[in-house]
Amino acid sequence: MSKDIKKIGVMTSGGDAPGMNAAIRAVVRACAYYDIKCLGFYRGYQGIIENDYEEMSPRSVKNIINKGGTILKSARSKDFRTKEGRQKAYDNLKEAKVDALVLIGGDGTFTGGLIFSQEYDIPVVGIPGTIDNDIRGTQFTIGYDTALNTVVEAVDKIRDTASSHNRLFFIEVMGRDAGFIALNSGVGAGAEEILIPEENIGLDTLLESLKRSRRSGKTSSIVIVAEGDKTGENVFELAEEVGKRLPEYEAKVTVIGHLQRGGSPSCFDRVLASRLGVKAIEFLLDGKRDIMVGIENNIITASDIDAIKTGHHDINRELLRISDILSI
Repeated sequence: MSKDIKKIGVMTSGGDAPGMNAAIRAVVRACAYYDIKCLGFYRGYQGIIENDYEEMSPRSVKNIINKGGTILKSARSKDFRTKEGRQKAYDNLKEAKVDALVLIGGDGTFTGGLIFSQEYDIPVVGIPGTIDNDIRGTQFTIGYDTALNTVVEAVDKIRDTASSHNRLFFIEVMGRDAGFIALNSGVGAGAEEILIPEENIGLDTLLESLKRSRRSGKTSSIVIVAEGDKTGENVFELAEEVGKRLPEYEAKVTVIGHLQRGGSPSCFDRVLASRLGVKAIEFLLDGKRDIMVGIENNIITASDIDAIKTGHHDINRELLRISDILSI
């Protein structure tokens, strides 16, 4: 174990995700276990710039493992994108005698942390916390499983209405650049079609699929649409166009939106956050830096941030094939 790490700063940044509190708890308690002081910075990088922090102990994080959101708050800092802002952040960390940072967030958080580490020689370790599951170097991100369950529960309820009124529902879920939530929740909820950014099937294919469903005896259908899908200008325009082409359906739109970010984290996310949080501290103590902890085949891994920030891992196209088969 490294003797150089005596005080660690932890923060959450970017979009909040269920399980971030569980990760904070794991970091703080792992620090206490290894006799390291831990400072919690509020509102991500902005909190470091404004010197807004508190020293955290195991009792500081009691009763938070089951809570959504983040007790340290989250923000996107414009100041940190400037050289002057990062200089201020470094000066504050130096004054507080912080030896390393644990960053809970997404690829933007990690990219900023890597730049900061390279400029000021501050070791950083990232913990992937985002509902989108779009970070290379880990099979799962904290919050993704909870978001999936939230979407599936919502779709199950919407299907009751769709079946009662012979309606076609377009349900938009988060996923501006990646379709992981749409694809997995769509299969899990039995959607007739799933539209994702990675696979632009086009309007004609969508219409043919819905006609086929109608011919097979289906009187209602569910289409899951990732917000980044380009089949239409947006989900409302898409629903309107399909409604014109298929007047036998009454087309409706539901945007689940930020409901996907909230709620008590699932057991999977709590366990994942706990494992990643502890390992982040242990990697720092082993002398590792500028890495992200992740999970691959149920084994905790370390990936260079410089390597993972180039893009997210690939969509599971086998699920697309399964979805096509099961929508018959």
